[in-house]
Amino acid sequence: MAVTSEKKAIVAGLKEQLTTAKGAVLTNYRGLTVAQDTKLRRKLREAGVEYRVVKNTMTRIAAQEAGVEDLVAYLEGPTAMAVSFTDPVAPARVISDFVKEHKLKTLEVKAGLVEGKVITADGVKALANLPSREVLLSQVLAGMQAPIAGLVNVLQGSIRNVVYVLDAVRQQKESA
Repeated sequence: MAVTSEKKAIVAGLKEQLTTAKGAVLTNYRGLTVAQDTKLRRKLREAGVEYRVVKNTMTRIAAQEAGVEDLVAYLEGPTAMAVSFTDPVAPARVISDFVKEHKLKTLEVKAGLVEGKVITADGVKALANLPSREVLLSQVLAGMQAPIAGLVNVLQGSIRNVVYVLDAVRQQKESA
């Protein structure tokens, strides 16, 4: 009886993670050395990402209960899950950077989850290549400021022309 309640608790925990996660990535961790796995876990922890090996059967049940049935198709073979509750891009970015940095062929991204939507491995790679939130915000602000700066320049040009005309009239009256 205790085994069943333990499994139910694990499924409930996984369901909670899947429903509250901003971003998650499923990987096939086979082929990683212990040292590489330790480095990966450290980098994920530094980024505020939880990383753990999950049982496919329990994750399938949790995914179905959480309403992300599309995730079930990716639960084959050894599976580890990296989850972030604050930054949807963090798990994808850390894992992609780790794979590039160590030139790994063995750490395979299976799928991802972004705010309740399942994305493919290609989607995870695209997500990892996005600029950071701060860079995106600065680009949006720069885009919003450009028309305002243009308007200021146009208005300054008009005011400048009025000043030139008034100065020319003044000089004409002084010479007359």
